[in-house]
Amino acid sequence: MKIFIAQQNYHIGNFEWNTQKMMDAIDQAKAAGGDLILFSEMCIPGYPARDFVEFDDFLNKCDEAVNAIKQKADTIGVIIGSIDRNTQQKGKSLFNAAYFLYENEVKAIVHKTLLPTYDVFDEYRYFEPAFEWKVISFKGKKLAVTICEDIWNLGNNSLYRICPMDELMKQNPDIMLNLSASPFDYTHDEDRKAVIKANVLKYKLPLFYCNAVGSQTEIVFDGASLVFDKNANLIKALPAFEEALDFVELNEDGSINAPILELANRMPNQVLNPDTLIESLNIEQVYNALVMGIRDYFKKMQFTKAIIGSSGGIDSAVTLALASEALGAENIRAILMPSPYSTDHSVNDAIALSKNLNNPYDIVRIDDVYNCFLNTVAPLFNGLPFSLAEENIQSRSRGNLLMAIANKFGYILLNTSNKSELATGYGTLYGDMAGGLGVLGDCYKLQVYELAKFINRSKEIIPTHIITKAPSAELRPNQKDSDSLPDYSILDKILYQYIEKRQGPVEIKAQGFDAALVDRTLKMVNNNEYKRNQFCPIIRISPKAFGVGRRMPIVGKYLN
Repeated sequence: MKIFIAQQNYHIGNFEWNTQKMMDAIDQAKAAGGDLILFSEMCIPGYPARDFVEFDDFLNKCDEAVNAIKQKADTIGVIIGSIDRNTQQKGKSLFNAAYFLYENEVKAIVHKTLLPTYDVFDEYRYFEPAFEWKVISFKGKKLAVTICEDIWNLGNNSLYRICPMDELMKQNPDIMLNLSASPFDYTHDEDRKAVIKANVLKYKLPLFYCNAVGSQTEIVFDGASLVFDKNANLIKALPAFEEALDFVELNEDGSINAPILELANRMPNQVLNPDTLIESLNIEQVYNALVMGIRDYFKKMQFTKAIIGSSGGIDSAVTLALASEALGAENIRAILMPSPYSTDHSVNDAIALSKNLNNPYDIVRIDDVYNCFLNTVAPLFNGLPFSLAEENIQSRSRGNLLMAIANKFGYILLNTSNKSELATGYGTLYGDMAGGLGVLGDCYKLQVYELAKFINRSKEIIPTHIITKAPSAELRPNQKDSDSLPDYSILDKILYQYIEKRQGPVEIKAQGFDAALVDRTLKMVNNNEYKRNQFCPIIRISPKAFGVGRRMPIVGKYLN
């Protein structure tokens, strides 16, 4: 049996786009003599469709797309992901479903059992868990079809304690087929592989795993679909961060005609889970995820050009380089906006960066704008000393200018704030926190430096001085980030323990961090939730990003 895996990049609600992609893949598989083709979870509507599924018209379009693809499923079996209505008089009205199409008919519908309700997932808001589990008979084989679920994530799914594969094993299946929409984060690649391998070791069946690829606003899907033989040897690994169509030949005895890529030598309890910011960070994966996040956001929203406030600092430099790779340097306009406190070297660094990238740039000094603001509020400020208020006027002046230029020319403003700044509130609402998409909002400052080194791996793109100089907002004379924040080498580690690892103050202090510094840092994080609540979408690359995956009360008192 020749089984194809179609790893594709879908667009939520774009049924024509999604359907045509699937039809093209089916045609290619049929032309190559394919018996069966597997697509990813929710490939028809795109994932996650969220409240779109509450519209009858949306559901009807899902049905229409299934019926259209059914016409292609004549000589080949097709497994696709979509939504099914619950006709039983209990539970929620919808199922997350897999459709098995063959001979131009819907031969079977499989419902998802384990509905995730953690981090970015909220499936139980919309779907009912499966009521029954049946294998699918096809060309003399029994197919066990599951949807992004396995025994190892039961701990995250307390809603339903039945493991679908345990139920399906009672019917003696021959093959496991899994439709998935598993988001990327920099800890997930190896542990996902180990989890899948653990299931193969448990059930002793070959497994075909098809994961979605592409970015849906803040969530990035990395693809990296896999095929394991019945002995848990890795046989096929599709590329990460790109679309792919590939196949393997399954023999009658369950063996696979393909070379072994990786032997079954990792046990389930060896799942990888890095606890460090840098040492276990696959910076190339993070780079690719961010580039895909920018590119897909613009393509799917039908935007073409971006604007960035280029300060000569590390964050705007890395953002500019990533955006140039994603959209083409000619489509990224850098605006340099020096104030009375901007240093000449920062302006020169920003100019050198744009020349290295070959992107257009403009210099728009804000001295007159800033002084006009100061003169306007002078009667109200009544001779009070220079403070954060005057600093923020500079930042908001820049934000206003960037948005004005963006509105005039149809650009989208890319935000350059990093996770360390967002965590501690080291940013100005409606100023440097303005933007349509947060590129580095899930990257700590130390990780931003690692990205800069990766960008410069072959030649100097980001000027060395940008990487080596002390970071500064340059909103007052001789200002440094260290005037307001702990050293990033310590701060980021505390933040990582609190945000990603969910460690409280007692646990973090027990790791040897200064008690007063821990209290100060956590207070900054909690007191600035109101700022993050007003921030733009952030491309998620960590296991716990600000935004939809981290829901904290704005007025909470905990740890204050």
